Amino acid sequence: MKIKVLSILLASSMLSSNLADACTNYIVTKGASKDGSCMLSYSADSHTLYGELYFYARGIHAPGTMRKIHEWDTGKYLGEIPEAGQTYQVVGNMNEHQLVIGESTWGGREELSDSTGLIDYGTLIYATLQRAKNAREAIKTMAELVEKYGYYSSGESISIVDPNEAWVFEIIGKGVNMVQDKKTGAKYNKNKGAVWVAVRIPDGFISGHANHARITKFPLEKGNKNSISSKNLKKIFEPQIEFVYAADVISFAREAKYFTGADAEFSFSDIYCPLDFGSARGCEARVWSFFREYTDMSAYQDYALGHNLKNRMPLYVKPDRKLTAQDVMHAMRNHYEGTVMDMTKDCGAGPFGSPYRWRPMTWKVDGNEYTNERATATQQTGWAYVAQCRSWLPDAIGGLYWFTVDDVANSVHTPIYVCTNQIPENYKVGNGSMVKYSPTSAFWLFNRVTNAVYSRYSYMFPDLQKVQQELENTYTANVAETDKKALELYKENPDKAVEFLTAFTNSTASNTFNRWKQLDEYLLVKFIDGNIKKEKDGKFETNGFDPNFPAFPLQPGYPEWWKRSVKDQAGDILKVVK
Repeated sequence: MKIKVLSILLASSMLSSNLADACTNYIVTKGASKDGSCMLSYSADSHTLYGELYFYARGIHAPGTMRKIHEWDTGKYLGEIPEAGQTYQVVGNMNEHQLVIGESTWGGREELSDSTGLIDYGTLIYATLQRAKNAREAIKTMAELVEKYGYYSSGESISIVDPNEAWVFEIIGKGVNMVQDKKTGAKYNKNKGAVWVAVRIPDGFISGHANHARITKFPLEKGNKNSISSKNLKKIFEPQIEFVYAADVISFAREAKYFTGADAEFSFSDIYCPLDFGSARGCEARVWSFFREYTDMSAYQDYALGHNLKNRMPLYVKPDRKLTAQDVMHAMRNHYEGTVMDMTKDCGAGPFGSPYRWRPMTWKVDGNEYTNERATATQQTGWAYVAQCRSWLPDAIGGLYWFTVDDVANSVHTPIYVCTNQIPENYKVGNGSMVKYSPTSAFWLFNRVTNAVYSRYSYMFPDLQKVQQELENTYTANVAETDKKALELYKENPDKAVEFLTAFTNSTASNTFNRWKQLDEYLLVKFIDGNIKKEKDGKFETNGFDPNFPAFPLQPGYPEWWKRSVKDQAGDILKVVK
């Protein structure tokens, strides 16, 4: 039976260039965070995705108002659905009620794609953010949307987080089975809808997903007080419910001859997105790298390497310490440092220890196939965030969205309060595109710096990291003070708090852009033409005679192993003859 999973695409080096299908989500429940916030990180990775900050204004819509549906990945027009009577404000992937949603694509069984569906995964996310106030309401909204209008996309893992709870919702379509209505003669897809399962992450735990379905077995409704099927979806708001699933998630698998075992043995991931080497090494390893920072994951290293697929890693783990937003930012910057997959250690890192490998990911030598690692931090990120949902603050203040564009490891998370009614110019939709450079676009500025740093990583990255940490540490301190001031204003007049936080958001974003522009200029001057200018007391040294003439620059050359490799490959052609 033909199966289209992301791992197969990875193995054959055919990752679709127009899909945001390399994304990563890390989830931190409120009991696992240092300040009591629920957190979600999301990197939207694609070779064609532009980094910008989306904005949807709240609205009241008259009966009969229709919503045009365009596939998020391609812009393809899919059709229309009735708009909700009331929609909420959304900044990025977080709404005014502190509900935040992220995703990662895993594809799954190719024959389950439904070209007749209207709801692609992008619409599922953003329409839900505009219609739901919390995670449970979001799950109900998503289930009802795909049941009524059909699900257009392939398999997805979707993170749904609010100030109190965190859920993972995994979904795939049911394919196309066109039949004709006997009365009207109209044709319709008998398989319209989707199969799905949602699991609440227990408080005090962390979770994540990165392009492979992670929910395996789950308790069924019969005999369990904490599990319901979609037939009883109205019960989702009962606090004891921790598992929700499509009523036909197992029966459909039986009809399709995917599954023949006992219901209790059913595993969503194994049936709808079977695991192989590529999905373990290229996808699950990212989650493993996150988990291992906060708990002992040595027992699953073989699994992360793709060598022991039966040793499935758990959906969630309990960290050995509580995480801050800065910890999550750090986790998103991972290149497997300190592990057997450390991307800075093999010769592929080049003479300057770069943790980046250009695509395609796999290659063949002497009939054997090999792969580069697929780290969390990657060059083709469009935009990313670390969202904090803070239950102890009013929604207008509590929703904090640390946003960045381009490669997360080489950029800065800027704090965006989601009550803001004005998107910073440097991050605004329409300020440049992937085919149009804009000098005021943060995406293009970060790419200018990052692409320069890639060339001499070990020398240039420390200068970048210094500014990165300087800004993020300053912003963390500023947010604490801003929260206090905003709360005082909110008690006086909520509108004043929104005005204050909008101004803070925009001024901070502008500061990020301007400081990074200074870094761009500094790096160019310091590292021009392979030289490294000498510095003293924060200034470039001069030759002692003219302030416009620098001291003779450093020329550190190449590491010993590199020189030997060049010598061995070139032979005597480069040998100096005396």
